[in-house]
Amino acid sequence: MASVNVDGDDRVHPLNAPDIELSVRQTFGFDTDMTVPAFSVGSDYVPIVEDSYVFDHDTTMSVLAGFAFNRRVLIQGYHGTGKSTHIEQIAARLNWPLVRVNLDSHISRIDLIGKDAIVLREGKQITAFREGILPWALQNVCALCFDEYDAGRPDVMFVIQRVLEVEGKLTLLDQSRIIHPHDYFRLFATSNTVGLGDTTGLYHGTQQINQGQMDRWNVVSTLNYLPHDEEMKIVLSKVPSYDSEDGHKTISAMVALADLSRSGFIGGDISTVMSPRTVITWAENLEIFKDIAFAFRVSFLNKCDELERPIVAEYYQRCFGTELPETGVKIMGA
Repeated sequence: MASVNVDGDDRVHPLNAPDIELSVRQTFGFDTDMTVPAFSVGSDYVPIVEDSYVFDHDTTMSVLAGFAFNRRVLIQGYHGTGKSTHIEQIAARLNWPLVRVNLDSHISRIDLIGKDAIVLREGKQITAFREGILPWALQNVCALCFDEYDAGRPDVMFVIQRVLEVEGKLTLLDQSRIIHPHDYFRLFATSNTVGLGDTTGLYHGTQQINQGQMDRWNVVSTLNYLPHDEEMKIVLSKVPSYDSEDGHKTISAMVALADLSRSGFIGGDISTVMSPRTVITWAENLEIFKDIAFAFRVSFLNKCDELERPIVAEYYQRCFGTELPETGVKIMGA
């Protein structure tokens, strides 16, 4: 996507409103009569379409409701499940401009709202107010997505609270100006927690979110780990070189190991979870190293606590029938 220019000298999209309707059945393959507004042409702010992307039904329908009916949509779930890329790939198919902002602890109120800055006008240096990303997006045909929404600082979160209402206007106190949202401005967010803080120990740095703010999200969708076959489809779409009989067996065993790690986490046996992103990374590293055990070690095993590695190595043995040194089992030579 293009770099964001907030000075107002470029257009986010050549059209000021959607000019076509897309069938959800034809575009996304889901059994529904729903249609969604879209643009017939794209722009530099529209994400690139990934043709092999695999969509989750519930998450996709939630995001489409956000685009079609101006719902504020929050997608919550474990890491590496494709929360942000779902929004990105839906926007790509609608030719809808999208800007993603990582709401980490370094994002300040000034970054979102704007600040006075020295600019050149007619050859002279003057002090002028430069809008931040929030008022810029609010005034344009644009979808704004806040990633890591539950990691935002409390003072920053209250800036967002007003625009969470569909008709939410943004008041710029320094400018004594009220900004009205564009008819086709859309707002999304992704988070690992559901606003109640980190209850799993996996997501340090996340915050509890004010429940008054959580109440303003019209749609909250959960995207956690998918069934075995669905996750296989996602991995194969990312690493198509394994689309063979042997490749399918390898990917199936990888996903089975990931499932064991999740069961082990739920049961309290291990504290590190293998995400779909990790499985994809493992498959990609296997292409590089040509050694499935070594690729597994550098992709996941070395990230685990040393005391838990024998358990994870046992999961590997169950799925691949091969012992790793971490199991503590000595393999006798011939």
